[in-house]
Amino acid sequence: MTMQTRVFIVHMYRSLGTRLFTKAKEIGMMSGGYVWIMTDGLSVDFLSSPNHSVTDTIQGVLGIKPYVPRTKQLEYFRARWKRQFLRDNPNKFDAELNIYGLLAYDAATALALAVEKAGTTNFDFQKANVPSNSSTDLATLGISLNGPNILQALSTTSFKGLTGDYLFVDGQLQSPAFQIVNVNGNAGRRIGFWTPTEGLVKTLNPRINKRMNSTSTSRLSTVIFPGDTTVVPKGWEIPTNEKKLKIGVPVKSGFSEFVAVTKDPGSNTATFTGFCIDVFDAVVKALPYALPYEYTPFANSDGEPAGTYNDLAYQVYLKNYDAVVGDITIVYNRSLYIDYTLPFTESGVSMIVPIADNNSKNAWVFMQPLTWDLWVSSFLFFVFIAFVVWVLEHRINEDFRGSASDQAGTSFWFSFSTMVFAQRERVVSNLSRAVIIIWCFVVLILTQSYTASLASLLTVEQLQPTVTDVRELIKKGEYVGYQNGSFVLGLLLDLGFDKSKLKVYGSPEECHRLFSKGSGNGGIAAAFDELAYIKLILSRYCSKYTMIDPKFKTGGLGFVFPKGSPLMPDISRAILNVTEGDKMKRIEDSWFGKKGTCPESSSSITSNSLSLKSFWGLFLIAGLAALLALIIFIVMFVYRERNVLRSSDSTASIWSRIENFFRIFIQRDSTSSTYRQSDLNDRNGISLPTMSAPSPSDYSVDTEYPANRSSSSYDSSPNREAPQEVVIDIDQLTNRNQERLAALEIDHENN
Repeated sequence: MTMQTRVFIVHMYRSLGTRLFTKAKEIGMMSGGYVWIMTDGLSVDFLSSPNHSVTDTIQGVLGIKPYVPRTKQLEYFRARWKRQFLRDNPNKFDAELNIYGLLAYDAATALALAVEKAGTTNFDFQKANVPSNSSTDLATLGISLNGPNILQALSTTSFKGLTGDYLFVDGQLQSPAFQIVNVNGNAGRRIGFWTPTEGLVKTLNPRINKRMNSTSTSRLSTVIFPGDTTVVPKGWEIPTNEKKLKIGVPVKSGFSEFVAVTKDPGSNTATFTGFCIDVFDAVVKALPYALPYEYTPFANSDGEPAGTYNDLAYQVYLKNYDAVVGDITIVYNRSLYIDYTLPFTESGVSMIVPIADNNSKNAWVFMQPLTWDLWVSSFLFFVFIAFVVWVLEHRINEDFRGSASDQAGTSFWFSFSTMVFAQRERVVSNLSRAVIIIWCFVVLILTQSYTASLASLLTVEQLQPTVTDVRELIKKGEYVGYQNGSFVLGLLLDLGFDKSKLKVYGSPEECHRLFSKGSGNGGIAAAFDELAYIKLILSRYCSKYTMIDPKFKTGGLGFVFPKGSPLMPDISRAILNVTEGDKMKRIEDSWFGKKGTCPESSSSITSNSLSLKSFWGLFLIAGLAALLALIIFIVMFVYRERNVLRSSDSTASIWSRIENFFRIFIQRDSTSSTYRQSDLNDRNGISLPTMSAPSPSDYSVDTEYPANRSSSSYDSSPNREAPQEVVIDIDQLTNRNQERLAALEIDHENN
């Protein structure tokens, strides 16, 4: 396929250039899509003294001119030149001197300075050695004997001329800066400069412009091209009468969602459908120009495939096809003789395996919500909290007193009962209260998480893959599958699979049948394929299979073009335009179904059990709080009982002092405010089990009541003496374990 250029560089005389641009405008070549560039000679001729009839034919043309900075010296020279020119030519009005006149003036100045520097002592000429029968008159010319001296002086001459700095470097006159102009209206609009050191720049400013040669047009002002447009032309166009692109399409029986070729026997015409076909059609529509093309099936006369995908790609190299459209994977070996566009699908090769419900609902399912490390950590923390509470409470709290077994049992009971918040023992130490509050918060979160996880295990179906490791398949010698004609075969052989253990499938249905048989019955245990095909299989059988890592990187699916094709950049940009928008999503939904109609398969299966990683922060807070409370208690206890450690008895050994110290530690603290309050309550009768009147058996003196005496011995006269009252001395209640001790005296006189 040939392309017609749209960029022209014009380098000719003014008279011929005028005729060229006039004809170009007549045939429509000064419209959009064309680029015209004039060299400095034509630019100077056209723009130094612009003519409306000429500039009207070169609208949008680019040109370059030597840049001459405006200086007082230049303005003074132009004024002198104009006066002298009009004095010598009174009938002419155009007295402007163009750039070439200024350069000629600087050249004459440089030569004069060189002659002065070389001296005028030897101006003799030597005749040239030319044969007498020469047809030219070169024999009449002479060679200056002072020429080498003048040349040497000229190469070292430098001065500030009308056109700028005038100097030679290595015998070469330094090029001045060129200004780039864009013809708009009746004059040239300056859009930037070009210098040998900075390249393209918008302004000449040595302080700003770095010494780097740039060719980026972004450093120039906006260019208005022919056709009054600012859109940068591509520089070429496809002719309207060019033949259509011949696009090769693979013929395959399976995975017709990607590409399918249907032949009509009656009309002998083929219909091309599929995801790849729709993507290419959308890409061509996104191009900024029309691209005629036609699909051609890569098949024999009987309709069968004419070869593999490698054979089809090689046909582009042989120029039998202009391009290939289909589910062609971007791989290295093909890129040696053809070019790929950017991929239009996700890249990679992965593995799919069957899934099964591994939730057996056995008697030990209640252990599954937590991992073993979390179970062990929780148990150790319950024991640790029990120990901390015992240390803080056993000296001041009667609930934690008793024998060693009673104290241990109470402490463990108190700690483990926090799981269901059933603890009834009261804590009196403020340190204990702080520890228990934090620990109850940890237990609350742990129990709630355990309950939620256990409910999920008992009610939700737990689907797990049957295989999770490629090496496991190789070790067990399982059969695996791959798509017929795919490059995945080479990948599996490189991984170490035995070729006899590989089976091919040509469609999702055939892959499903192989999975249903199983590896031991002529089927497969896993299948390897590209992600695009795997997603198609999972969209149909999402409840039976899942995708497992690892993913092997590939280039994805792309379109094939010949090497160096001018269409490649535009096609790749159009692919980005399609894939980044809604067009690609609509195409995928039409062929593979909308996402969400099937549960999303996970590429990695994770356990439902809660691990220590989720709770180590809570355990850290509770542990630090308990440890801090323990340290504070120990410091206070050691400080209060410091006299025990430094006993006045010098004969006592260190071990005996430590033994006495720990004996005090396990004893009850009688000075504690809780025990002092208990003693006071006992003395005031508050802690008595009953407040009723004492029974007669409680007295130590036998007392007779009137009801127990005979009527003859009982004096009922009014003059009888009243019996003495019972007197209880509270001060005599010295024993805290006795409910009552009193002295009672009863005198009863009978008349």
